[in-house]
Amino acid sequence: MDWLRQIPMGQYVDGSEGWLRRLDPRLKLAWSLVFLLTPVLAGPWWRVGLVLSLFLITALSGLPRKLWWRSLVLLVLLALAVGLLSMLLPAVDPPAAFSLRNPLELPDATTDAPSWDLIRLGPLQWGNFSLGPLVVDRASAQLGLRTSTLIFTVIHSVNLVLITTTPEDLVWGLSWYLTPFAVFGLPVERLGFQLLLALRFLPLVQEELQNLLRSMASRAVNLRTLGFKAGFGIVLAVGERLLANILLRAEQGADALVARGGRILGPSRFRLPAERPAPLLNALALMGLLLVMGLRGQYGAL
Repeated sequence: MDWLRQIPMGQYVDGSEGWLRRLDPRLKLAWSLVFLLTPVLAGPWWRVGLVLSLFLITALSGLPRKLWWRSLVLLVLLALAVGLLSMLLPAVDPPAAFSLRNPLELPDATTDAPSWDLIRLGPLQWGNFSLGPLVVDRASAQLGLRTSTLIFTVIHSVNLVLITTTPEDLVWGLSWYLTPFAVFGLPVERLGFQLLLALRFLPLVQEELQNLLRSMASRAVNLRTLGFKAGFGIVLAVGERLLANILLRAEQGADALVARGGRILGPSRFRLPAERPAPLLNALALMGLLLVMGLRGQYGAL
């Protein structure tokens, strides 16, 4: 029943292995923005290159294999499933599917054109039920490729940052980028403090859910044998108890904060200095970041 702990997604995992942990959090955030923003209006080759680069970074990161391989497999399966579903959705290019003029007005013109379909399956028949035809054309194939690569790059890049960066470092790096906006009245310290509390609260939510699942297992509750109605009722009861426990934890945290005077401290007050500074690693990461941005402007449309 500890599968939530075996698949770390979106939360920091303590450790000292890997050069990703030694990288400056500001550079991690910048690289995550590269994987988030550069796929926009980019061509298929650039998107595939981002996916391959994420695979390479993960494999050479020096992180323990048990830390990322389960989540990576699940994410790949999710991206492939969504991509295949997007391919099967109707995505018709109107200029290729419909003629602009009546063919009878052009008697000498040929109406035979190359097919835009890449794959055509069906229609499939099961008794009185008919499915299809399932058609994958160029537009739907590009849609599936864009969808699957975007899901993988966004989720996996953010997950790599979260599992290798402490909440204090992450909030400090984000506040460093938002510091110039303090001139316009943006409460940078308040926003950083609230974000730090939210990141610290996520493990508590996971712990409460894990405790509820363990309590169900100790009572030998099997949703498959209960039927849909009884199983759905148990799921609702567990969700209600989870929400109540989360609200109770939030109230306790608020009371503890008020008991300590309710002071809002900046993110730099909570951040510990780096044990092993890596100036050479940070310089290489910065040069790589500038190189990728230059390549995006030159070859991003491919």
